[in-house]
Amino acid sequence: MKHSVSELTAVIRDRRTIYPKDMTDRVVQRDLVEQLLGNAIWAPNHGMTQPWRFKVFLGEARRRLADFLGDEYRRTTPPEKFLQRKFDNMTQRPLQASVVIALGLARDPNGRISERDEQFAVACAVQNMHLSCTAHGLGGFWSTGAAMTGNGMRDMLGLGPEDQCLGLFFIGYPAIEWPKGYRKPLPEVVEWFTH
Repeated sequence: MKHSVSELTAVIRDRRTIYPKDMTDRVVQRDLVEQLLGNAIWAPNHGMTQPWRFKVFLGEARRRLADFLGDEYRRTTPPEKFLQRKFDNMTQRPLQASVVIALGLARDPNGRISERDEQFAVACAVQNMHLSCTAHGLGGFWSTGAAMTGNGMRDMLGLGPEDQCLGLFFIGYPAIEWPKGYRKPLPEVVEWFTH
């Protein structure tokens, strides 16, 4: 074997969502964030378009992001659908996590690859990043609410008119015990065809 399959399996099965409210204020160092992003960019992608564009918010920049999210939620939410709890979560989460990474997608300018395939490539990059967080004992949370994926966020990040933001990925050291996990047994989700 080239790599330890048992260690790889353990990391995959140990990956959990850990919300920013359950993260400590311990700072995740920039060199570690660079390592996580370095693993993210090895995700599969058709035509080697490498559509991911990561915008990293650290320190005080997280406050600017939190303010933007609050303003964007107010701007895009009709008054009768406004939820204070949602607004509070949206504006507090960037301050609760040590690092927030906006998940940009830059479309192939030649249009060779479908939008969906490029979205899948960014999703694979996020999974690489999340697994890398797990290996380092870091919590991760991918959030995709409307304020984080709309045109306002795209423009704030300086992405092009055909590009997208696929949400925010929050990273921090857990303040809680690592959560237990559960998946349905394979026979409930797999069907085998042999003829």
